[in-house]
Order: sequence, then C-alpha cells, then structure tokens
Amino acid sequence: MKNLISIITITFIFSASVFAFTGEIEKSFDAPGKFGTGLTWDGKHLWTADYRTDKIYALDTNGKIIKTIESPGYWPTGLAFDGKYLWNADVKGGIPLSENYSGKIYKIDPESGDILKILSSPTPQPRDLAWDGKYLWTVDNSARKLIQFSPEDGTTIRELTAPSSDCRGLAWDGTYLWVSDRKANEIYMVDLELEEVIIVTDAPGEFTRGLAWDGKNIWAADYQEDKIYKLKVRDGENFRRKNPREVILNFYHRTRNYGPGDVLTLDVHLPVPVSRATQEINGDIKYSPEYDDIVEDNWGQKTAHYKRENISTGEIFETESRIKATLYEVTWFVFPDEVGTYKDIPPDIKRTYLVDHEKYQIHNPIIMKHVNEAVGTEKNIYRAARKIYRYIQERMYYEMVGGWNTAPTVIERGNGSCSEYSFVYIAMCRAAGIPARYVGAVTHRNDDASMDDVFHRWVEIYLPNFGWLPVDPSGGDSDNPRHRALYFGHLNNRYLITTQGGGGSKTMEWTYNSNHFITTEPKTNVVVDSFAEWEPAGK
Repeated sequence: MKNLISIITITFIFSASVFAFTGEIEKSFDAPGKFGTGLTWDGKHLWTADYRTDKIYALDTNGKIIKTIESPGYWPTGLAFDGKYLWNADVKGGIPLSENYSGKIYKIDPESGDILKILSSPTPQPRDLAWDGKYLWTVDNSARKLIQFSPEDGTTIRELTAPSSDCRGLAWDGTYLWVSDRKANEIYMVDLELEEVIIVTDAPGEFTRGLAWDGKNIWAADYQEDKIYKLKVRDGENFRRKNPREVILNFYHRTRNYGPGDVLTLDVHLPVPVSRATQEINGDIKYSPEYDDIVEDNWGQKTAHYKRENISTGEIFETESRIKATLYEVTWFVFPDEVGTYKDIPPDIKRTYLVDHEKYQIHNPIIMKHVNEAVGTEKNIYRAARKIYRYIQERMYYEMVGGWNTAPTVIERGNGSCSEYSFVYIAMCRAAGIPARYVGAVTHRNDDASMDDVFHRWVEIYLPNFGWLPVDPSGGDSDNPRHRALYFGHLNNRYLITTQGGGGSKTMEWTYNSNHFITTEPKTNVVVDSFAEWEPAGK
C-alpha cells in the first residue's frame, strides 16, 4: 500500500563480545586494601596507595603484591612515576589531622622507600598525580583545577579548568591527559593543545580515585568497588551506543484555510527518516492519508509528497506519519592524532558539502575574518573544527529572535536560534575546508507521552578515518568542559532525526521535519502548523 514505506534497516552490531570501545573493562582484580587512592605504572608494575594502611604497594598485572613501602605521610592520594622515582601526593600534608588540607608532594626512591624531596603542593588538595615527561600534573577537586608544576620546586607552570565538578584520578598517555570524576562516574580524555575534553567514557566503578597509563591501556583504581581495572583504549569501534529507548512518534502537519479565497495548490513534504548510528526505524512508517509519491531532493533526502488543489474556506488538510523507532545514546571516540588530512576527504564529499549557499556566504569577508581568527594556522581537521566550535560559543548566546538570518549577520549580531548557530558553524567549517551538513529532529521531552513543537537542528562534520560526527554548537554553549564535550561527538537518546541536508532543498527548502508550498487566491488567510506527539512504545 502507498501509505506504508518500508525502510531498509542498517544493521549495527554493538556488543562487548564483538567490538571493544575506549573505557571497556578488559580485566579487574581486588585492590590490596579497602581505602585505595592513587595509581601509577613504572614500566613493569602498578603502584597503588592506601590511606588506611599508610602503605604504597607494587603489584603485578594480576594484582599480586610484589613490594610494599611505607607512605611518606598519613593520607597518601596521588602517585606518579617519572622513569626513575615515585612521586606521592599527601592531601593532609603528612599530618593525620582532620580537615588539615595542606598538600605535600614527596619524591620517593622506589627501591628503599626513602624520601628524596618534599614540595609544597601547588594546590591544597592534590588528589592524584601524573608525569608528562618533564613536569608533574595534579588535580584538585575542590578548586576544580588541573595544575602542571615543576618537580624541582613546585612552581606552577600551567592551570586548566578541570573537566567537571569532582575530578580525582589523573594519567598521562604521552599525548593526552586522562581525568576521572567520582560524581559523574566518567573518565575524560583532555587535549592540552585545545584545553578541551575530547572523549567522555564511563568509569568502571562508582568512585574512581586513581588512573595510570601502561603504554597501551588505562588502569583505574576504584575506592567504592575496592578493585583495580584495566580499560581498553583505541581498541575497536570508533563509537559506542547504549541506553536504547523504544519510541512511537506521531507527526502532524496541518493546513487551515480561513479564506475568504481558496487555496489553489498545496504541496506538503514529510521527510522519510532512515536508520543511522543513533536510531533504528522499526518496521514500516505509516502515513495518513495516502501520499501521492516519494521524491528525493538534491541532498538525497526522501520525502512523502502530498499534492492538493482547490481547498475551500474553512477546510483543513492534515497529514500524519507514525514512526516506531529505537533511539540510542551514542559516543564517538575520536583521537585527533588519528584523524586524516584535508587531502584524505573523498572528492564526492568535497563536491557536495563544501559548496556555498545563500545562508552561509562562505566567501563573505566577515566569515573569512572569523575563520582566520578561530583557526589560525591549525592543520589538524578535528582541532580546527573544535576551535570554530568554541569560537562561536564565545561570541554568541542562544536566543530565538525570529527568522533564520545568514551566517555573517548572525555571527556579527551575536545571538541566534539552534538553526542560526548551525548556519554559522557550517559556514565557518566549509570556509575552512571542513565538510559540514545539518540534521533536523523531533525532541523527546523525557516523558513517554509528550509533545514537541519546537524541534531541534544541529550539524554533522566529516572527519577522514572517522566519518560524520555530530556537533551541536548551540547545545554545547557552556563554560563547562564536560558539557562542551557532550555536544561534540556525542548524542543522547532524545532525538529522532527526520531530515538530513546541506542547504537549500527543492522539497524542504531550509526547513526540517516538514515543509509546504502554497498558492492562493488574493486575500486568503492560511495557517500552517506542525507538531509531534510521543506515545509509550507499548501502545
């Protein structure tokens, strides 16, 4: 029947038994004590601290205790290894006194346990340590700081805002800094060049206090679970999906003719959503009434097309689509050093998604000026895209002021809707040579039965070796590093994407979710509205 559209479902297999993902647990074993804190790797063994026993333990990779040395103080937290010596942070300055937060940093001979140097911590509550080859790093959860400091005298070299509210563990992998958070139960990969969180993944337990890097994997010491975990990194799929949500979406498009003249012609287009990484369309999409035909625009977007003529005063024409789908929360694991170059972008992607359109004006001097300021001499595509993302957020704030203005107008004005943020971001990315397009969606408002008439639009950029990555410049507009990261290469399970496009469309124009074309007799008042209703999937 014409009112049923069969969608070819793309089969995705995401299983821990098939694909690995960054942060997946490879193995675990019991910690040597019940009050574990810091963790580090010396090239052969793990070292972990326990503040109840006041001991530091060397372990093999199966958890067997190889050696035990006395803690320099009474409240050991962080550990690091500089290639020869251990470094230990003591959050209470070596004195077993409640609320005595006056951190000390100890340099230790791992063979004898002798203390070779004592530094005042650059921050009162050093929770963990990491060694980057020249300097030490510490994290202070109270001050929400990541601090790089000199091992010679404790001088602060650099400070960054910590990714989130209660960061504890710290590790350096030679390129990126890894940080754990005990409240969000997450682990973050931080790019120090960008000073941004790049990857967000789940922590293995409820209170990860120490992190270590062994050259291939991250190790995590969890205080609540009393376990040490080995976690996979760069080992499998580029993204992971979880938290499936079964939904039913009813989308309505209604045209009312209030007269006094007739509507001569009416063309309505309802986009046909397809399965993708973030969603699976389950079964057939039902359309009511029957559509006239299925058409495809210049971006490959298919729509169910309705054509009506001579709609009289007082008459209403309504279309409805009913979609059953599974929505997923998806996290992409992008390592900037693994992203290909501009030369690696496929020619067809360049031809399609680097072109100019009236909303973008990528050659406009205003756009070129802002691109040059944002990107500078950056050669890495991912970092260039992140710099544009942050640049826009530093210069704009969200406000629905009416209309969808052009990118130069919006960036100069300094505010805009989600669509206008998207136009600016696409324009700047294309001007910088980064392929970009947009998607439009209906938003699930978290209640199983809810309504949406606001909708949402964001951007996807193309990264060689990784493919299309979601970027939501308006949703990620925040001073919080974790929040920004969750809108760049991450999408939660609240959105059913209906529309994918790169600019003006012969069927959808610049809209998404639905569109219409109308001709009328003179002095004819026509009102068109559209909205979506979610209903429980069991109905």
